[in-house]
Formats: sequence, C-alpha cells, structure tokens
Amino acid sequence: MIFKNFRAPEQPRYFASHGEYQNYVKTLVKTGTIPDASKIWWDCRPNHKYPTLEFRVCDVCTRVDEAVCMAAIFQAICYKCWKLRSSNMTFRIYPNTMIDENKWRAVRYGLDGKLIDFGKQEEMPARELIKEMIEWFIGDVVDELGSRKEVEYAYRILEEGSSADRQLKVFRETGSLKAVVDHLILETEEGVL
Repeated sequence: MIFKNFRAPEQPRYFASHGEYQNYVKTLVKTGTIPDASKIWWDCRPNHKYPTLEFRVCDVCTRVDEAVCMAAIFQAICYKCWKLRSSNMTFRIYPNTMIDENKWRAVRYGLDGKLIDFGKQEEMPARELIKEMIEWFIGDVVDELGSRKEVEYAYRILEEGSSADRQLKVFRETGSLKAVVDHLILETEEGVL
C-alpha cells in the first residue's frame, strides 16, 4: 500500500514494558526522526506529557453522549486489561495485520459490516462483536467504574447508527453536502448549547 510509505495513523507496536517504549522514543528523538513522542501517530499511544493513553482511532463524535460513551468504553477496556495483568492473567495479542483488516472493514462498511472474530476465525456482524465486547469483556468492570449508563449508550448507537450513518442518510435524502454540514453543526450543538 502506498500509504505505508507515509507517517500515518497505524496500530501501535507491542512493547513488553513502558521502559522498552521509552527507549524506542529516545532512539527516534536522538536520531532526529521525530522531535518528541507526539509525532508517533498510532491509533493508541501513551501521551507524551501526561501518564495517560490516547485513543486516536475514532472519528470525532458529533454528539456529546457518543463521545462520553466512547471514553467510558476505552476506560473500561484499559481497566479490564490492567485487572487481567495484575491478576497475572494474559490475553491474546493478535498481529497488526489482522487488526488492520478489521480496521479497514470498520472504515469501509461501518456498523452494517462484518468483522473477523479472530478467536473463532470467522466473520461476524460488527454489531454482534461490539455487543459481545461490551457484555462479555468489559461488562464485569463498568459497575466498578460507575460507567454502566455511559457504556450502555453504545446500544443506542448500535440501534440508531453512528454519525457517519446519519450523515450518509442526510446526503441520500438531500443530495447536498451543505445539508450534511448543516446537520453536523446542529448535531454537534445538541447537548452543548
């Protein structure tokens, strides 16, 4: 792929420790490859100033409730992974090539598409896999975090569609990109103003 030759968002590398990641960054900075870690453009990365993770894989949520939902899901995933690690339990690490395939499918087909369930090695409807992740993988930690309501907003998204689905609907109905932009403005103001 031609885009592999450019610095573009991609899957993060696997590092056995934070120290290993820091050595990677130090090498890139020392060799003049990047000025600092903010130029590592992965879908998920440690923030270069604060002890947090940045998730950069999603489009901008146009509704506040959707943004809060996504943040709550990411928080729950991180917490669940931390709990597994602290209990000396492992989880599967799939090759980036497999994750890239699902990323492409998600971008191309959205919620109506199919993703690959790598454990079962079969295609599954995206909505089904998202529900499975919410219920099976993070379902046991959302109450500890106090974010069940925020996470369960995902069911509304799954039922009504994403912002991309709504934008496409407006375009199909009007044939106007201006109408799509007007829709985005109104939807972004929703719950804020």
